[in-house]
Amino acid sequence: MADHPHHHSHDTPLSEIEERVRKLEALLLDKNLVDPGTLDALVDTYEHRVGPKNGASVVARAWVDDDYRHRLMNDATAAIMEMGYQGRQGEHMVCVENTPEIHNMVVCTLCSCYPWPVLGLPPTWYKASSYRARAVSEPRAVLGEFGVTLDPDVEVRVWDSTAEIRYLVLPMRPADTEHLDQKELEKLVSRDSMIGVALAGAPV
Repeated sequence: MADHPHHHSHDTPLSEIEERVRKLEALLLDKNLVDPGTLDALVDTYEHRVGPKNGASVVARAWVDDDYRHRLMNDATAAIMEMGYQGRQGEHMVCVENTPEIHNMVVCTLCSCYPWPVLGLPPTWYKASSYRARAVSEPRAVLGEFGVTLDPDVEVRVWDSTAEIRYLVLPMRPADTEHLDQKELEKLVSRDSMIGVALAGAPV
């Protein structure tokens, strides 16, 4: 089992958590508790098929294609499926758009509902009870801790994800990006900007 394709090359030092994962994977395979083909499919899914790169593609397309942006705002689930992104925890999507007057951020106060197909797995802080409580009670303070300072006249709207609905924030397109194409714009979109705790990056 040591040659299973998910194991890192021994030429590359493993972090403590990577080493634990490697040992757990080997143990599960040795005891025939996990089918290697299934494990391959799961790893491939989370490495290549779901994650923030998918969401960045959606956002960048909405920035350059007004017709697509309207479809995304009217029926996010269908518009995201147009891009080929769908699956578990992405069945009922709503897109909320940041503007100069409104800033949106997303939380799940009950657990950690999260749009896996476009954002991948939720970060640890998103699942933390402190974020889940304070994002609702003091969103500006939370944003400040993430480095986002908004003008006092900007309204902050907090959206609570549930098992029925998950949200994607469409961040504002950064200034001075008119010369960038869609692929270049994707590089400015971070996972955190699609949760609403960051702004889209500025062009280099």
